[in-house]
Amino acid sequence: MLESKFHLPASNTQQEMSEMKRFVGFIGLVLLVITALVEGAAAQNHAQKIKSQEISEDDGLPVLVKHLPDWESKQRDVVFITDPTSLKRTLGDRPILRTIDFAGGTEAVTAPYPAGKLLIVEYTNPQASIDADTQINSYLSQNPDPTTAYRRTGNYNIFVLDSPDMAAAANLIDQVKYEKNVQWLGEDPFLFKNLERRFVNTSADIFVSTVEWIALGIGTTLLAGIILGYVFFQFRERQRHTMKEFSDAGGMVRLNLDGLTPELSTDRLLGE
Repeated sequence: MLESKFHLPASNTQQEMSEMKRFVGFIGLVLLVITALVEGAAAQNHAQKIKSQEISEDDGLPVLVKHLPDWESKQRDVVFITDPTSLKRTLGDRPILRTIDFAGGTEAVTAPYPAGKLLIVEYTNPQASIDADTQINSYLSQNPDPTTAYRRTGNYNIFVLDSPDMAAAANLIDQVKYEKNVQWLGEDPFLFKNLERRFVNTSADIFVSTVEWIALGIGTTLLAGIILGYVFFQFRERQRHTMKEFSDAGGMVRLNLDGLTPELSTDRLLGE
């Protein structure tokens, strides 16, 4: 009887421990679900804060970020920029960056690399990118900076700042690819204009090529004529210097009216 009294509490203890483990497991599962929901909400809020013209459907990241070289390993260091204040806060107050205008949906992304700090600025249309390119090149020509590399590719205006090696900076810029392709769902409204522009450009190229070939032919002919004329003149000069007497008749029989032609022997002439 004593043994049965002692066995009952042990059985109860094991049951309580089992229930405690199930309870702890349930609490852990609840915490795991809550953590996942919080992280998902944070990621969604973060995606909502990033207002980009193009968002990837796979992960919600701006497409511009994925055009960075080796962007997967740079995700923690990438900074997406849509206003001058963020640009200044990220890269400092640099005079060359004041040429960047974020009006009209301009976006930028930056990340550090061994070759320097890469900055890609994407404009919404080619004209805005060209205007910015003109201002940037004008500034660099007036204020040369041996640590700054710059190039325009498509609608991208690409900088490498604080670069210790210009060759490495140029190589880093080469890795940035502008991969924009506009496709019309219906008929291209600019098809006729594009064909007209292509016809005009082709006609202009043909006209210029024809003029160039004609000018080249005329120039080659004149040059060949001058060279041949000079050679013939020199040949005739040397031939003239070897002549003992000069005859304006070209060696033909003529009357000896001026007394320059030597008298011919009459020994073998037939008499009357």
